[in-house]
Amino acid sequence: MKIICIGRNYADHAKEMNNPLPKVPVFFMKPESSIVINNNPFFLPDFSGEIHYEAEIILRIIRLGKNIEKQFAHRYYQEVGIGIDFTARDLQRECIKEGQPWEIAKAFDGSAVLSKFIKKEKLPDPDAINFQLDLNGKTVQKGNTKDLIFSFDDIITYVSKFTTLKMGDLIFTGTPAGVGPVKINDHLVGSVEGQVLLDFWVK
Repeated sequence: MKIICIGRNYADHAKEMNNPLPKVPVFFMKPESSIVINNNPFFLPDFSGEIHYEAEIILRIIRLGKNIEKQFAHRYYQEVGIGIDFTARDLQRECIKEGQPWEIAKAFDGSAVLSKFIKKEKLPDPDAINFQLDLNGKTVQKGNTKDLIFSFDDIITYVSKFTTLKMGDLIFTGTPAGVGPVKINDHLVGSVEGQVLLDFWVK
């Protein structure tokens, strides 16, 4: 099982990070050891002083696929969830400055927090999913997947050109504006269409 993450997929987030809009999906990987489930706490690592949250809608792949045509991409997932792509922003900045890969800033243990999943047919509009993240009772991120630069189907089609998608693979589809730091004892709650799917603490 692999975790595929799409970067810079909302224009407002690219703008807040002073990044240009991508011409094709930008993706990177996280290892299985990055996963945190069942609302278990996220433990701040000791190698970074600036860990940021990034709330994203997640797809779970349900079949094997390679070089998937866009017209068939919707067949490769039936459920969505919400998750946090935790990022060591200080390490990421340093890696980018040095022209180095930045896996150490994205792929560390515990950096992929996953909610439970819901069937896409239970959503009001699977092509326009509202989601939000609350931090200590205040909404810090709100997004709608209709604003994705690259749609779910675009992502599946593009990624499958380079890596075979397998049952159980997860795709983080990108984060909207509003990312920011977390500290010990912060409380994060993630919702999809008003339904709380994620509720955990930072330790």
